[in-house]
Amino acid sequence: MIVTNNLTPDSACRTFFSNDVHFASFSNAFLFDGKQVIHPERLVRYENDTSFIINDTKSVEDEKRRRDIVVKTDINGIYCLFGIEHQSSIDQEMVIRCGNYEMVEYLKQLKNKRLVPQLMVVFYTGSRKWEGPLKLSDYLEIPKELKPYFNDWKIYLVDVKDIDTSKIKDKQTRYFIEAIQNMYKGNYDKLHRKIKMNRNNFIYAAIITGSLDLIKDLPEGDEIDMCEGMERMAEGFRSEGRKQGILVGRNEGRKEGKLEEKRSTLKEQLIIKLGAVSSRLEEQLTNASLEKLNVLTRNIFDITSEEDVLRIIH
Repeated sequence: MIVTNNLTPDSACRTFFSNDVHFASFSNAFLFDGKQVIHPERLVRYENDTSFIINDTKSVEDEKRRRDIVVKTDINGIYCLFGIEHQSSIDQEMVIRCGNYEMVEYLKQLKNKRLVPQLMVVFYTGSRKWEGPLKLSDYLEIPKELKPYFNDWKIYLVDVKDIDTSKIKDKQTRYFIEAIQNMYKGNYDKLHRKIKMNRNNFIYAAIITGSLDLIKDLPEGDEIDMCEGMERMAEGFRSEGRKQGILVGRNEGRKEGKLEEKRSTLKEQLIIKLGAVSSRLEEQLTNASLEKLNVLTRNIFDITSEEDVLRIIH
């Protein structure tokens, strides 16, 4: 039995994809339209600590980060790196982060005088539609004369809610994705077919969707009937008196949490850019709408003063 009280959506996702079969089956479905290009028996875990320097006139900070899952394998005898970066919330900096991960990795490889191609998939499991940037040009206003020459870095994002599970060959990987999809749809009472799902994977799906507290008396054993598991969640939903209006309130609470997370991130970025944030500006950030904060995020590199910020969010 897994201990769930310390598991986050990120750690649940990392644990699931640490299984080579799950990793290969997911990657083949998304990248190669279901064709079995990546073979689980040929995957090797790759050390992926990333260190880089953030340097401006105010501070110098050495930051260390680790991508969620990175493996090394070969395709037709050519070694490649594949990664999965899990996101449970919309991150406006995702394109920059992924670009940084990949370029720092190439810089490390230069020391060995051999570059290995790499590809990282952003696996998004949030309840909302992704509204963040998908390519570098989403942050910038580019003169049309420069567009033919602009190197437009992009991310490969897969939203769990949009996955066509028919392309996933491994059953347990397919059931895991379908469980997440059905939990978000609120299909607690029934599924169209009875399937046997790994019990831990069902729990990981519940953690990722924020539904773990709905599980009541989940059957023991290595496998469970997914239909029965969803019915147990429905029973938990009913026993707590969570009608649709309450569920909407819960979702609104989650949205507010994401909005607060965005405000906090922008405040940290502005402190780095400006050296400090006044109480007046902090109040304006608190009252700004999500739309205004998104506009501010896209223009963050052009900010030179608090007046620039206030013009954007007013």
